[in-house]
Amino acid sequence: MIDVFEDSLLDMPLLNTHKMRLSRYNIGMDTTNTEDQQDVQHSENANLRPHKLKDYIGQENVKKTLKMFIEAVKKRGTATEHVLFYGPPGLGKTTLVYILANELQGEIKITSGAALQKSGDLAAILTNLKDNDVLFIDEIHRIPKPVEEMLYPVMEDNALDIIIGKGPSARTVRLPVAKITIVGATTKLALLSAPLRDRFGLILRLDYYQDKEMEEIIVRSSKLLNLPITDKAATEIAKRARKTPRIANRILKRARDMYEVDKHEIIDEQLLEKLFSLLEIDEVGLQKIDRKYIKMLATKFSNLPVGIETIASALSEDQQTIEEFIEPYLLQLGFLKKTPRGRVLTTQALKHLGISVKQNDVEQPTLV
Repeated sequence: MIDVFEDSLLDMPLLNTHKMRLSRYNIGMDTTNTEDQQDVQHSENANLRPHKLKDYIGQENVKKTLKMFIEAVKKRGTATEHVLFYGPPGLGKTTLVYILANELQGEIKITSGAALQKSGDLAAILTNLKDNDVLFIDEIHRIPKPVEEMLYPVMEDNALDIIIGKGPSARTVRLPVAKITIVGATTKLALLSAPLRDRFGLILRLDYYQDKEMEEIIVRSSKLLNLPITDKAATEIAKRARKTPRIANRILKRARDMYEVDKHEIIDEQLLEKLFSLLEIDEVGLQKIDRKYIKMLATKFSNLPVGIETIASALSEDQQTIEEFIEPYLLQLGFLKKTPRGRVLTTQALKHLGISVKQNDVEQPTLV
């Protein structure tokens, strides 16, 4: 419930920040170029996104489940369940939300958990929605507790509870809300409270893509960007994209830069060889900091177990960067082991960089 005197419904959030026009404050200031650049970037990302479920590549189980959900909603004529997507970043959660809204033939309203700081923010959004609309809350785990609790009756009863007045004269009013589909997306499912998580009727996890699926995504994106590319070049990009479409598209756009600047006729292996050398990406997608991490453990510490604080000091990086940016992909490749005593490289990691370490040093010492 919310107090309309404390959280005024007039304090409405700006849902689509790319449409903001700060003309009141732009005294003698020309922002045309900045806005044009943002519009171009937004247009590119939107153009690369598929609009239909049948055009979406990969995540076959998720697609089958969503197809059944969409067909059931169309048959009933109204949405009765809400959807939660979770998984690592860059795998297509936002794209699936756009597809879902398009298939349900409703408008999509976008906000984020961090933007919903007050109950009035959420109330202002909900009162402007229509039946079959989709409310997408990105990074939903960042919603404050009072706003989260306000969502409960909306998700279950399509109702919004507010309090009018204060003290003995205060009274509760329940306002009807349109029959909408609330879609949440998060990279950290564990940070969602159990009451909120259990109110989603459909919880779908997006996993990393297969190499073949990555190649299909790259070929599709190159066609949308009008870029000629060889099959071998698409394979090479897929190898370095860390099984993540966002990274694949990012590499492809940098290849487009080199293709246009150096006036190449096609994106092939020769162009990519120069590009990967410039970006310092090796054949399995390791970047300079990743190789530095491996070499440090292998040479400085003879591949003996090392704690995270020691690694952070040796690399001059903070612990969070190491744990959330560097180590996950090394663990995924099987290059790193986390033991109770510290981090240890696997033989596979040493072979990849051609580092020779004594076998006795590689194995963890036996505890007596």
